[in-house]
Amino acid sequence: MNKSELIRAIANNANLTIKQATAAFDGLIDAITDGLKKGDKIQISGFGTYEIKSKDAREGINPKTGEKIKIDASKTPVFKFGKAYKDLF
Repeated sequence: MNKSELIRAIANNANLTIKQATAAFDGLIDAITDGLKKGDKIQISGFGTYEIKSKDAREGINPKTGEKIKIDASKTPVFKFGKAYKDLF
């Protein structure tokens, strides 16, 4: 399912026009993105949690040369499905 198919499904399930469903979907994505940028943890009960995870700096190995390289610390967004959602499958 791609974005347009998802928006069409939202429109059908919520009895909205495509334009309204697009605005709602885009609003949801923007709210999640803004929350993560602020460092918030976003929990959707029964579905899952969005949050930012920090990865420490570490040493790695270049697979082509075998040379040791330094990998900088980073932050990355992650999503973890909730137990109630996992139990559906």
